Amino acid sequence: MTASPHDDPAPNPHATAEQVEAAMKDSKLAQVLYHDWEAETYDEKWSISYDERCIDYARGRFDAVAGDQPLPYERALELGCGTGFFLLNLMQGGVAKTGSVTDLSPGMVKVALRNAESLGLPVDGRVADAETIPYEDDTFDLVVGHAVLHHIPDVEQSLREVLRVLKPGGRFLFAGEPTTIGNFYARWLGRATWETTTRVTKLPFLSDWRRPQAELDESSRAAALEAVVDLHTFDPSDLEEIAKSAGAVEVRAATEEFAAALLGWPVRTFEAAVPSEKLGWGWGRFAFNGWKSLSWVDEKILRHVVPRQFFYNVMITGVKSGN
Repeated sequence: MTASPHDDPAPNPHATAEQVEAAMKDSKLAQVLYHDWEAETYDEKWSISYDERCIDYARGRFDAVAGDQPLPYERALELGCGTGFFLLNLMQGGVAKTGSVTDLSPGMVKVALRNAESLGLPVDGRVADAETIPYEDDTFDLVVGHAVLHHIPDVEQSLREVLRVLKPGGRFLFAGEPTTIGNFYARWLGRATWETTTRVTKLPFLSDWRRPQAELDESSRAAALEAVVDLHTFDPSDLEEIAKSAGAVEVRAATEEFAAALLGWPVRTFEAAVPSEKLGWGWGRFAFNGWKSLSWVDEKILRHVVPRQFFYNVMITGVKSGN
């Protein structure tokens, strides 16, 4: 399969009611509609940037699971790129020289390429299904992804495709995937925070802390689609076995964010429920410093005493056999 000249479909950020209804029974259509709708505001929603803060985050995830590697890789692919957050920050962090981005959502590919251009990074992109990657065998030195595997119906098939497009000895690394136990408490915290915030802000003296009802309704519809596009959670050991079954060698999973997730999910949900102008710089500093401090606690203390499956995020890496 070759990445030849192509005409990718246009983004569709305004799905009809009929399309949304159909998407409830078609996970891949749901992926496109949900992520096209989110594309233009996704970086703001998740506090994504392309500066030192997120460069350090991306590089930290890479180093945490891959360890010391000879860098940079010559050519890297990001699978399910979203707005390009992971690959673009890894490139800025010295992990790869050139890149390609793919996503099922035309809107996300459009934003990722725009972000790459604004950063002056040599990146091309395709609208593509992760289960049928449109590149030739032995094309890439590195394949990465962030919060993508849990969206893919057949994870093992996707990893087979990843190994196919990797050169012998090439590495893949996926981060930001939800563990089964972590997803349970994170979702519970998110729902509880949403219900509490939207109820309390109905009080007259807190009405200016309440988003317009139309925005709240739109967020609720997004949450309904999100439930359709989030297909999997992972036990770290099971994810390692899936990667090995796909043909990878030197497979290793690592987990992170336990205390940090207990803060992060209520914080992110609260931010979605109140007007952004009410939060300001002080809130952003609190949220980031709080997450950073608790991540230190997770790394230095809790990972030594808490079983890895209790952490919220799982990362996985592996290598294509050189034979």
